[in-house]
This record gives sequence, structure tokens and C-alpha cells, in this order.
Amino acid sequence: MDKIDKQILRLLQQDCSLSLQQIAESLHLTTTPCWNRVKRLENEGVIKKRVALLDTEKAGLELIAFVQIKTQQHSETWFEDFVLQVKGFSQVMEFYRMAGEYDYMMKVLVKDMRSYDTFYKTLVNNVSGLSDVTSSFAMQQLKYTTELPL
Repeated sequence: MDKIDKQILRLLQQDCSLSLQQIAESLHLTTTPCWNRVKRLENEGVIKKRVALLDTEKAGLELIAFVQIKTQQHSETWFEDFVLQVKGFSQVMEFYRMAGEYDYMMKVLVKDMRSYDTFYKTLVNNVSGLSDVTSSFAMQQLKYTTELPL
């Protein structure tokens, strides 16, 4: 990935609705080489997909919870089932296997505390082997970006 590829990626991260013509012009390229670069970045999996970012509050999703989980289960079968179940929760925005005190962490986005309680009850009642589930709630989001520092 060279300097021009990174410039293309920066532009697309800022606004994926830019036309190929707009991208090419801003980088002083013609459209064909620009298109070839974008296609290559897509084929290589550097560009996974293009999406619209929504305002969470305007979408009615104002409560952000960070859920940390401990388990005594570490078999491959349990892990695969656990991951499959968690991926089925639309409220889970991010999900990580962690090093340290907790085994897993997820970022959960819901409407309000009642919605979180419903999510929590469903999680603990449907996923076996959880030994500790601890939640922290964001009071204010101070920074949010999806733009990678290239």
C-alpha cells in the first residue's frame, strides 16, 4: 500500500459517498487508475465494505454499556457457541476476547436502562458458563471515530 492508496482510504473513510471522479480529481489522477486502485483495495480486503454512520441519539439508542465477562469455560466448543450467541445480539456493537482480569468485553448500545436490563437477562439466561458479568455505563461519549490513523 503506497501513499496514494492511503490518500484514497483517508478520503473514503471521511465520506464513502464520494464519486470516483471526485476522488481522482482530489488526488490529481484520472479515473481509470483511481478505479483500479479502489478495486484492488476491495479485492485485497483492505476495504471491507462501505456503510452509512448513524447518529445514535437520533436513532433512539442513547445508552452505551461496556460489559466485561469472566468464565470458567475455555473449551473450543464452548467458545464457538458463545461467540455465535453473542454475534446474534444486535445490541452488541463490538466484542473482544481479552487478556487480563476479564475474559471478554463487549460494547452494547440500547435505548435505555430498561432495554439494557432485557439484554442482560437474555444474555445471562441463554449463555451458560458465565461466572461474572460486570457492566459499566458511559455518561458521555467524548470521542468516536471509525477513521483509522493511516
